[in-house]
Amino acid sequence: MAIAVNIYYTGIDGNARRFAQEMVSSGTVEQIRAEMGNLRYDYYFPMDDPETVLLIDEWENQTAIDKHHTSPMMATISSLREKYDLHMKVVRYVSETGDIPAQDKQYIRK
Repeated sequence: MAIAVNIYYTGIDGNARRFAQEMVSSGTVEQIRAEMGNLRYDYYFPMDDPETVLLIDEWENQTAIDKHHTSPMMATISSLREKYDLHMKVVRYVSETGDIPAQDKQYIRK
């Protein structure tokens, strides 16, 4: 059961994008991706909202997330959130086990 956490960072004057850029350039993103249990840590930019950045953060389980939350990277993340004065909206998804339902497969192009 994987857990995906979508975090929408919103700021002003391009601060959300600067935050994501600093997360990457500081090496923090690479450190998070190397943590045990991390499956994905990727930033995306909505086409219709230049002041928001979407982080898709996926973990093997809640234990991996809990360990991440006690890691040194959290202090860096918190500091950068403050630096760029970002606000957050968080949505969590828990993956289903099993195959994609047959009625949905017809919409997937391989």
